[in-house]
Amino acid sequence: MRIQQSAALIISLVLVIANSTANAAAPSEQSLIQLVPAAASEVTDDATAESLALTPSTEMYGFAADLSTPPADLWERIRNGFAMAELNSIEVRNSENFYASRPEYINRVVERSRRYLFHIVEEVERRGMPTEIALLPIIESAFNPTAYSRSHASGIWQFIPSTGKNYGLQQNWWHDDRRDIVAATSAALDYLQNLHRMFGDWELALASYNWGEGAVGRSLTRNRNSGLPTDFSSIRKPSETRHYVPKLIAMRNIISNPAAFGIVLESVPNQPYFEQIATTRHIDVKLAASLADISMDEFNALNPAHNRPVINVSGSRTLLLPADKVATFMANLENHGKPLVSWQAYQAKNGETAERISARHGISVARLREVNSIARHGRIAPGQTLLVPLNGNSVGMDISVMRNQPAAPRILERSLAYVVRKGDTLSTIAMRHGVSVAQIQSWNNRTERLAIGQKLTLKQTASGKTRLAKAPAKKPAVPTKKSSVILADADKYKR
Repeated sequence: MRIQQSAALIISLVLVIANSTANAAAPSEQSLIQLVPAAASEVTDDATAESLALTPSTEMYGFAADLSTPPADLWERIRNGFAMAELNSIEVRNSENFYASRPEYINRVVERSRRYLFHIVEEVERRGMPTEIALLPIIESAFNPTAYSRSHASGIWQFIPSTGKNYGLQQNWWHDDRRDIVAATSAALDYLQNLHRMFGDWELALASYNWGEGAVGRSLTRNRNSGLPTDFSSIRKPSETRHYVPKLIAMRNIISNPAAFGIVLESVPNQPYFEQIATTRHIDVKLAASLADISMDEFNALNPAHNRPVINVSGSRTLLLPADKVATFMANLENHGKPLVSWQAYQAKNGETAERISARHGISVARLREVNSIARHGRIAPGQTLLVPLNGNSVGMDISVMRNQPAAPRILERSLAYVVRKGDTLSTIAMRHGVSVAQIQSWNNRTERLAIGQKLTLKQTASGKTRLAKAPAKKPAVPTKKSSVILADADKYKR
């Protein structure tokens, strides 16, 4: 729900939680939980927030959206705010045909967008930006909140780590704010406004969002020095960027008149989908969903930034809940009367293996590795702090001790087929591809004998640590073109 700044009413609830358990006592100062509607998303770095804060009027961009009579359908509201110039090009026509020929894809995107679009439109209008910008997550991620590209871009706005940090998006072991709907939306609009101020043109601003402002600036300089036009269509740019803005314009054209493209656009209510709730207490993700009487899929779709099964609160953390479930959540929380956390921190002892730790804490080895982002063949080091279930057979620590855990690297992996040649052995294949014999065996049903023509599965990580195959006296194989997250719309260079 959009929180009016003039609202004087603050909903608060204080629940006294037992501050000790049989295994891990919570610090006394954390014996309370207080939930209040969040007035706005917070940026943790005040200096960054001040340097990036922009509050332009609608006149700043040469137009003002018609807000006099709010329409019932959010799409109509978005149409009223369209302000970008027409772009007549073969790329636009091709993109229109591409989307129009995939109505089931558009339906999926619309269904995902229902949760987020009202909030995004509110923010776009508040800043006086053209409402085409609210459609950009369709091009970036198809509104998939967990979209993750091979260039490590994440979330519906597809920020890469460095740009995310520049715009105040925290990324650590517990959460990645590039996936936080409210925080990432604010950061993306800040970034786009800065780009528009830099170039004075929305097409160039969007090209910079995709390609990088430095690259666009250099391309503009080349044209300027050569006496050539300096608009989006005239500058030299990579294929991805050349098609990026036309995709957005094509989607704008389809939204403007879906019937003309044979599309039936499902209505999206012009009303808030979620409310923001601030929590000052750690809480299990599963429990939070249960208290709100929503599915885990729904909770995770609204709160995709969290990396672990428990939310580690540092000061305060904002949760998003469906607007019609906030009262249910508050009432169930008040009556819960039990610990909110079923996990604890555990420090591995010398010689302990994943199998031994799993058995001690009643968790499978696979789940232990998943929760703690430990690779399948990764070892647990003595003294390493792990997140494990809280049960009666182990003594651990409150999860607050893990607050400053660094972000775990996310590794994308793809399989390669290798055909055994004359003279090959497991050792020579392993050496050639930068892997171990044990890894090859684990990927191929513990095979020990090879036959000419036999097909082996090898694996390569996106970081390139496992090399592609190369034949003797030939150039190394070149990795295939990177694949997109969703229908060629989410793999980006810069975010």
